[in-house]
Amino acid sequence: EVQLAESGGGLVEAGGSLRLSCTASGFTSEDYAIGWFRQFPGKEREGVSCLSSDGRRSYADSVKGRFTISNDSGKNTVVLEMNNLEPEDTAVYYCGASDQLNHYCFTYEYNSWGRGTQVTVSS
Repeated sequence: EVQLAESGGGLVEAGGSLRLSCTASGFTSEDYAIGWFRQFPGKEREGVSCLSSDGRRSYADSVKGRFTISNDSGKNTVVLEMNNLEPEDTAVYYCGASDQLNHYCFTYEYNSWGRGTQVTVSS
């Protein structure tokens, strides 16, 4: 059974940084793509950054140059480093897994999810 667990959310001031971690179990990173998504109140979940099993990455335009996704395969963990955070980044962040193996953040391709972690950026 695929299981994902997010950690690292919290409250930070604008311009600050946070590091989110997604720890996976029940599968290996070679078999799945892992992505970070976020959901604003009353909105659909949207892709932030996704990582294919062969290391290809994608980023939403709104986070390019500020967020970095990486894979610590030794720990079966995918990390999202978030720098220069803005109040508009405030959302619940989810980690997802897809067996489609590409690096695109197509939400419909992701079929396993963590419970989410709240990120709040104060102005």
